[in-house]
Amino acid sequence: MTTAAPSPPRLPASAREVLDDFSRAFGGAARVWRRMEDGWLALGEGGGLSAPAGGTADVPGTTLAVELADATPAQATSAAAFLGSAMARAARHDEEMRSFSREIAERYEEITLLYSISEILGSIISLRDAARTILGEVSSILGASRAALWVHDEDARMLRLAAVEGGEGQTTPIQVDDPCSVTAAVFREGRPVILAPGEEYTRDDCPGGERQRGSFLSVPVSYSPPEGETRTIGVINLIGRAGNDGFSAGDIKLLSAIASQIGAAVENNRLIAESVRQERMERELELAHDLQLKLLPPLEQFAGYAQVAARCVPAESVGGDFYHLFRLPGNRLGVLIGDVSSHGFGAALIMALTISAVAIHASEGDAPSEVLHRTHRAVIDELENTEMYLTLFYAVIDPAAGTLTYSNAGHGHAFRIRGEDGHPERLAATDPPFGIVDRDTYGEAVTGWTGGEDLLFLFTDGLSDALDAGEIEGERVLVDEAARMRADDPAAIMDRLFVAAGEASNVPPDDRTAVVVRF
Repeated sequence: MTTAAPSPPRLPASAREVLDDFSRAFGGAARVWRRMEDGWLALGEGGGLSAPAGGTADVPGTTLAVELADATPAQATSAAAFLGSAMARAARHDEEMRSFSREIAERYEEITLLYSISEILGSIISLRDAARTILGEVSSILGASRAALWVHDEDARMLRLAAVEGGEGQTTPIQVDDPCSVTAAVFREGRPVILAPGEEYTRDDCPGGERQRGSFLSVPVSYSPPEGETRTIGVINLIGRAGNDGFSAGDIKLLSAIASQIGAAVENNRLIAESVRQERMERELELAHDLQLKLLPPLEQFAGYAQVAARCVPAESVGGDFYHLFRLPGNRLGVLIGDVSSHGFGAALIMALTISAVAIHASEGDAPSEVLHRTHRAVIDELENTEMYLTLFYAVIDPAAGTLTYSNAGHGHAFRIRGEDGHPERLAATDPPFGIVDRDTYGEAVTGWTGGEDLLFLFTDGLSDALDAGEIEGERVLVDEAARMRADDPAAIMDRLFVAAGEASNVPPDDRTAVVVRF
């Protein structure tokens, strides 16, 4: 069997063009020879070893020689120097072009991958689904056996597995300050790590190290906002590689570019989720606010029965202040005001329980002391669980008997303002607030009442504190203003008091509630 002779080496196209241009310019044939162990070989031509026929000269720094037909040795040497320099430049240019073409070919898949990832992140709503798809693409391009995305849980200070593709590996959360975890170190330091197959990751603070069974590449996932500092929000790991090859610096660049895209997607996903949670909470707060206000009695039902004004303004959407009024048998009126020690959802729950309990027992005509006793039993468990306390004032006005009977569990702002002279009588506490001391019985007190003239004026400390004049002075200002306007309609008195509190308020808001009754 005859083996075909190998094709002779060819000159780069650019060098061949230099020779052709030289030949046309000087009217003589030019050939390039390579010095072999056994003789000369004409480059780019068929045939075996032979010898130049004309004058030749070596190309400096190479094993090449240039032959010029019909040239003297001096002419050949001069031309060889020129041609050698020109062909060397042409060869370098040709090699650079080939290298650039190889680089473009190598990066084409990477560019396509980055574009594909951009489309994936833009079309998939679920971050977990998008991350798994991206990790699959990355594993395919870089030949990784396993890819994992870890995302930082700020509250728990842990890295949690958000998505994984291929192979078995760690799935339990990683403590951010774990000194022996490569993943934790990459997150803390914000720098990539490459480990060769079997290489051990060691640190001074972790002598035992963490050994990788295969090739390992880990890069931080960062987010760079338009304004502000770049922050690390996760880590991407590639573990194992086909053929047990190691990862390269080029792989770091590609994975870092992918991590940057994922970082923006993770942050956008977090912001969207936060926005959705915020909108949901706002809707829930609005609903809770509406429901809480519906627990308060409509004042229109007392038209023609009593002159009543009441207002409750929570510091938040829901609060812990409340009031209620009850039409009782015998042409009497029950009046309630309460103040939970906090505000928000917990206080609103206590408020709802208290109103329900008082409404049940007041409607049965129970005495104020018995109403407070039974209400205390209904709410004490919730007060203890939430570590809150509650001040509560409940009074029954009987114009026919000329009496106001009340029980006061620690509510400090309760006054009877005499219509005759405007003198304010403090309706002092008969018992401590609910949730402070457990009591089997509650006290009761009775004072006089001039029907159609006297005012019952109740408010919470949020209203007096809004005056920013101190507890005692703030209370005095409100009581004096109510006494001055005692002959006016209760609604006008209420408007004036809230305007005064709003104009003077320079303190953090608290729930503000007041009740004014003429009966």
